[in-house]
Amino acid sequence: MKKILYILIMLIIAEVYFITIHILARPVIYLEVKKPMTLADMPEEKKVLLDVPVISQLPELPRGCEVTSLTMLLNYAGVEVTKMELAEKIRKVPYLENGLYGHPNSGFVGNIYTMSQPGLGVYDKPIQELANKYIPYKIVNLTGEDFRWVLQYLDRGRPVWVINNTTFNVLAEDQFATWQTVKGKIKVTTKEHSVVITGYDNKNIYLNDPLTGEKNKAVDRESFIAAWEQMGKHAITYSR
Repeated sequence: MKKILYILIMLIIAEVYFITIHILARPVIYLEVKKPMTLADMPEEKKVLLDVPVISQLPELPRGCEVTSLTMLLNYAGVEVTKMELAEKIRKVPYLENGLYGHPNSGFVGNIYTMSQPGLGVYDKPIQELANKYIPYKIVNLTGEDFRWVLQYLDRGRPVWVINNTTFNVLAEDQFATWQTVKGKIKVTTKEHSVVITGYDNKNIYLNDPLTGEKNKAVDRESFIAAWEQMGKHAITYSR
């Protein structure tokens, strides 16, 4: 009986020893406990904002938003020029001649100085031509490109001249008229407007508005881009 009891005790001791050695031989795993993320730990929202001098087109140039916006861009680039000088030098075309309307890519259509006579505006090509006289070989025409190129130039510290509309929202179709020009049919709107983009963040586009004289005005980013695309994706800036 004692012999059997002795054998049982030895078996129990051997089993306990085996289990202990097996546990000690296993690697120890430490769990990393992360503290909750605070506002201070979160990545900051990207924001670009340039200090571009704002210039009002009024009262001298009620239709001169394009040349006034170009003046802001050139002034920021270090060029001393006035809106009135650019208004005088911009290429111009008649509002209506021989039954055909002027084309904004041929020159400023109509009268830039007064609302008492017909007029419309001007697109990127005459603006590029004029800007090249002040910054030769450096003007970059981004017209027709994706808006990400506009953002990339803002990242490089370059404001961007663009065409949008006075609401900075997509316009209804009844806001447009079809013109027959020497270059064919085009759709135009009297709400056409030019501004200088001075910055952006995840929600807004920031701009200098020559019509209101507002500096770094914030407008909804998605709405602005959609309206810019509707108006033809006109954009001009400059390189180093």
